Amino acid sequence: MRKTVFGAMLASVAFFSTAYAEDLKIGVSIPAADHGWTSGVVFHANRVAQEVMGAYDNVEIIVKTSPDAASQANALQDLEVQGIDALVILPTDPDALVNAIMEVKSNGAFVALVDRAPSNNDASVRDLYVAGNNFGLGEVAGHYIAANNPDAKVAIIRGMPIPIDQMRQDGFDAGIAGSGVEVLDRQFGNWNRDDAFLVMQDYLTKYDTFDVVWCQDDDMAVGVLQAIEESGRTDIKYVIGGAGSKDMIKMVMDGNPMMPVDVLYPPAMVGTAIEMTVAGLVGQVPVAGVYTIDATLVTPENASQYYFADSPF
Repeated sequence: MRKTVFGAMLASVAFFSTAYAEDLKIGVSIPAADHGWTSGVVFHANRVAQEVMGAYDNVEIIVKTSPDAASQANALQDLEVQGIDALVILPTDPDALVNAIMEVKSNGAFVALVDRAPSNNDASVRDLYVAGNNFGLGEVAGHYIAANNPDAKVAIIRGMPIPIDQMRQDGFDAGIAGSGVEVLDRQFGNWNRDDAFLVMQDYLTKYDTFDVVWCQDDDMAVGVLQAIEESGRTDIKYVIGGAGSKDMIKMVMDGNPMMPVDVLYPPAMVGTAIEMTVAGLVGQVPVAGVYTIDATLVTPENASQYYFADSPF
């Protein structure tokens, strides 16, 4: 499906590419692979960069990874010196990097912001914003539980006390509204599999029985599943995570009852931003504005469309 979408995008700009012979240089600035999701970001950024450069002789894409905001600001300066025509950036900390991004933009570069926006949501910092649907991630999971287990007792493992976490939690609450689903507990697992493992152990000790665990991402789901397996408990029917990691998608594909579905918040969105940027520059396609990626429910029927066997995440 991804290849089909990219092929269609390439076809849409093919008419213009012969006339637009000017060389283009695109900088891609992303966090270093410090956990599962960001390792997926790095994989997909490099994957799509190679696809684009294979399709266009006149497009060069430079991918730089940075472990923190200070390093990323330096990376932006380096890209600016190299004379980039566009910047695709998933900032480690958007607020700390606003000035550095605006410096690049003020020199005429097209800026595509990915996933993380400044807290004031200032649209002047970017031309294009590509993001996942945080509210939808929670809402889709809540709808699934309410539809399939309307009287379920659910234990929740949240991410961290930041706005993204609250959006996901608000979505989940909306998804179960009007059903008989009962939320037993909500604790933070810091989007970390080890922390989620400890939270799940606490839940298993506190509650003699419950039905479902919803955790806000697939990294935490790994720790949750490990804790359940080690406990030997059989009362928990299934776990729902989110993001679309390779391992969780494979479990869904294989019909594993403990992971019947997953909800997408794909690290491949960085690739979408690169593709759209290329379409805008090469094909003169209007791509400015906000592009929100659906929080798709991954099921055994569609899971193969979202499975990247070579991805680290």
